[in-house]
Amino acid sequence: MTDDDHLPTYLLAALRMAAGADPVPGRVSTSARAAFALRLPGAVVASPAEVGPGVGARSEGRPAMYRFDADGLTLDVEVTVADGRLDVAGQVSPAPGPGTRIEVRTPGAGSSRVPSETGHFAVTGLPPGWVSVVCHRPGRAPVATRWLHVRD
Repeated sequence: MTDDDHLPTYLLAALRMAAGADPVPGRVSTSARAAFALRLPGAVVASPAEVGPGVGARSEGRPAMYRFDADGLTLDVEVTVADGRLDVAGQVSPAPGPGTRIEVRTPGAGSSRVPSETGHFAVTGLPPGWVSVVCHRPGRAPVATRWLHVRD
């Protein structure tokens, strides 16, 4: 091995020293890789839509309600935190066809469900924090909600 074999390494080291740049901290690289792993290439990101006021017995102290629309689909999402765990329930409308799967994602865990014939789904026991819901339909791009930050 000659000095020419190490030229790119020496050159990069010299450029870093000249620029006064420190290496990226390990935790930053780890966080960036984790965020990159959460991407959904080709997914359609649903836009938030207005949710009307609640009525009846559940209108007081109700869970956080969100509505998202995209690609002819509406995702209604209800989020609660109980005993330090996150519960997510919702409905896809219009009711999805066969082969549809709902994925409820968090940075550290996730769970998939087949929605009912009416489009209802529920996932319980997730860690609180960031959550996103994705509707996977056969032959179509997935539709994903934005990431929601849920706290106690």
